[in-house]
Amino acid sequence: MVTEKFDPEAYEGIRYEHLTDDIVNIAMARPQVRNAQDMAMTYALNAAFDRAAHDDSVKVIILSGDGPHFSAGHDMGGDRAMTWRNFPTVGTWAGFDGKGVEGLYGREKEIYLEMCERWRNLPKPTIAAVQGTCVAGGLMLAWTCDIIIATETARFKDPTLEFGVAGVEYFMHPWELGTRKAKEWLLTSDWLSAEDAHSCGMVNQVVVDAELMNAALVMARKIAAKSTFVAKAAKEAINHAQDVMGRRNAMMHAFGLHQLSHSHSKQQWNILIDPSGVAPSVREKIRARFNLPPFDIPSERDKPT
Repeated sequence: MVTEKFDPEAYEGIRYEHLTDDIVNIAMARPQVRNAQDMAMTYALNAAFDRAAHDDSVKVIILSGDGPHFSAGHDMGGDRAMTWRNFPTVGTWAGFDGKGVEGLYGREKEIYLEMCERWRNLPKPTIAAVQGTCVAGGLMLAWTCDIIIATETARFKDPTLEFGVAGVEYFMHPWELGTRKAKEWLLTSDWLSAEDAHSCGMVNQVVVDAELMNAALVMARKIAAKSTFVAKAAKEAINHAQDVMGRRNAMMHAFGLHQLSHSHSKQQWNILIDPSGVAPSVREKIRARFNLPPFDIPSERDKPT
């Protein structure tokens, strides 16, 4: 049976709006799941970014999230029976149905790594307006933006080590936080406050909750006052400087380790994550989600530290 093709113009889970003639807000509009990203949202985001990029009237793009939270990351509830065939794929690696590691590698390269790279390299300046929680896959969305403005109560976390994976697919941790803080943050899986993120250089501004979108708009207006070509050139120059320092090569190595982590878990637990590092209650949710038998995990791993 041929599944109906996803229409990117529908912007499912996304709201595209002009705040001014030259400033666009792309809002993640799935507050009921804390703006968790399924494939539909990912491709809708891509379509929205493309629309803004090709609209010569748009000078600055704001990325925001409806509701109390920016994004809870990847949607663990699944993709509502959709597969890659429902979407207009943008990469050329393909092989999404390949056996062994091939299919997963191709899919995650398409919808996570290369999609984020594509948005990061969008010529027009982008601003992430972050409130509430920004977790795992949510970090990837914020990190693709040139500027991050966060509320005082915003907090950030990459809990992937608890699930047996060496960091989210778009591995910007050492570039965003510095090497020592990145190690501490990943290895402990602790929360990072907006103030701590600001002190590390990951966040540009911290504002009171009620002022988030206004602060983003004020910043966007300052940028929009510049020549479009000069703004594009400055962004590309800075991105290139980061890349010649090895960012892209380091990220590809980290992505390979991420896939190795998945493969290891698949061999050991028959799922792509390691359930031994999470709380028993979360483990039970994982077991039920994938219809698995009880995990054989030594009880001492569950003892509180």
